[in-house]
Amino acid sequence: MKSVLQYIGAFDFSALRSVFGAILLFIVLKLRGRKSGMPPLWPALAIGALQTGGMVGFSQWALVVGGAGKVAIITYTMPFWVIILAALFLGERMRKLQYIAILVAAVGLTLVLQPWDFHGSVAAPLLALLSGVSWGASTVVAKRMYARHQVDLLSLTAWQMAFGALLLSVIALCVHEKPIVWSPYVFAALSYTSILATAFAWVLWMFVLKSLPAGIASLSTLAVPVLGVFFSWWLLNEVPNQPEIVGIVLIVLALAAISLGNRKPKSKVVKINH
Repeated sequence: MKSVLQYIGAFDFSALRSVFGAILLFIVLKLRGRKSGMPPLWPALAIGALQTGGMVGFSQWALVVGGAGKVAIITYTMPFWVIILAALFLGERMRKLQYIAILVAAVGLTLVLQPWDFHGSVAAPLLALLSGVSWGASTVVAKRMYARHQVDLLSLTAWQMAFGALLLSVIALCVHEKPIVWSPYVFAALSYTSILATAFAWVLWMFVLKSLPAGIASLSTLAVPVLGVFFSWWLLNEVPNQPEIVGIVLIVLALAAISLGNRKPKSKVVKINH
């Protein structure tokens, strides 16, 4: 997402990846003989605007005015916004162990981000934060819709992505960014982000939301910055410093605690003697 900006504007790229992702999902629906009927309109519009439009758009914009690394990771403050919004609008309550895990994860994420050592524009982390807030709000909207309506997962993902792609396309047309340089890298980046990071990943995410409480589902995404540090260490030789290593350990421990806290106790079998 960062490297491709030398060939294409942020909103042009966001719009194209979302348009191609939506088209792909509608093709899959057609090939599988699934109905692509419209899901509940207002929730689907809200999810599209927040999840595809807000999360993708703000994160790509953040990469224009700031470096990739820590700025991109700020998007994953999303779980903490979900916890607040889910408590306010979904009535979700977490066990004491999970509340402690949230605090530990927050400390760990702060150590990974190291905001005291941030270099660059102030706009970049703010835009990335807006991306996380938008994503968190879309999570709550999706959970509320699942509780009230029976919807086809694939159809919902396709429609919300189409709505978000329309919003991003309008913004791209209004912004008038630099001309697109149609290099092989642009095609490769669009292929990867449209097929895997947009269409396939959003279907998986909507499935997770349907299967787990919003807070648990969103907190599981904290594994992403952890994996990001390891992949950059492995592939780019970017060795994490001591605070980042401590932060990674804290996040892993928090994820383990949340997972254990979400397990239901086994019911005891009571034998009755006659």
